[in-house]
Amino acid sequence: MTERVVKVGIATYEQQKARLMAIARGEHKPAPDEPKIWFSSIESFAQVLSTKNQLLLELIAEAKPSSVAELESLSGRKGPNLSRTLKTLAGFGLVDLQRHGRTLVPRAVYDRVSVDLPLLTAAHQRGALL
Repeated sequence: MTERVVKVGIATYEQQKARLMAIARGEHKPAPDEPKIWFSSIESFAQVLSTKNQLLLELIAEAKPSSVAELESLSGRKGPNLSRTLKTLAGFGLVDLQRHGRTLVPRAVYDRVSVDLPLLTAAHQRGALL
């Protein structure tokens, strides 16, 4: 099976907004190798993909639970906490919550995350001081 990799980027809210506006105006066409998921800071990336959440994603991918209730049992995480985490992961496109009747079935969307992290800000790249 082919490994499913998603590239994530780190950019401020303003940078993300400017990028989306340029796309909407037709001034920028995203390249296939550009990040698909964006975080506003390294801290938010680290929070969403914490060790605990990485283990949860691994459990979802390997165990393929048939419901959130089954995942709760497998993971040992409490319902409300698990639901919030799954909604956050789904919001970033890392988990797909498929509805089967009244049951939500979590599915891991990717096998690996690749991070695009610029070490120099645009201002630094232009020679400006912070």
